[in-house]
Amino acid sequence: MNVEQTVLARRSATRLTGPGPDDRELAELVELAMTAPDHGRLSPWRLVVLRGDERRLLGEAMAEAAGGEPADRERTAAKPLRAPLLITVVLCPRDHPKVPRWEQLAATVCAVQTLILLLHERGWGSVWRTGALTDAPPVRGVLGLADTEQSLGWLYVGTPDARRPAAPRPPVDARSKLSSLLAPVGPGA
Repeated sequence: MNVEQTVLARRSATRLTGPGPDDRELAELVELAMTAPDHGRLSPWRLVVLRGDERRLLGEAMAEAAGGEPADRERTAAKPLRAPLLITVVLCPRDHPKVPRWEQLAATVCAVQTLILLLHERGWGSVWRTGALTDAPPVRGVLGLADTEQSLGWLYVGTPDARRPAAPRPPVDARSKLSSLLAPVGPGA
């Protein structure tokens, strides 16, 4: 695939099965993803890889944080088991005179998006899941997050379920997102 085909074909894969990329391939893809825009080359992020029983530990922490009825806690605890590989995205902002926190967050998101595209190009499926539990104290504890770090959620990664093909992407009028200081660019211009 070329870049344009990869971008156009990529969809969040909500149904994933095994296998997922092994540690060698994942490290290779992360190294490539680190070429994403990053002012100051701070790499203000890290990734926590969860496989096997590590996913159960995360699920238990999520269930503890969610509380509720036993059946609800059980459903919450099972969420990390929906993919063979979970990658926790952790923002690790640093004090820097020229690179504010928002720009470090942007660099982190650029690296993750690049990783998502690389995974897709290699045939892996992924979906970035977030929510109220991403930064809950029990979850932070099991992930070993420092006080200055913030969990931005998880990439669920694996083999896309062939029985659930990706839905077509609805067309978007990009002109509605464009403007100019001197003349309209969008629809009706």
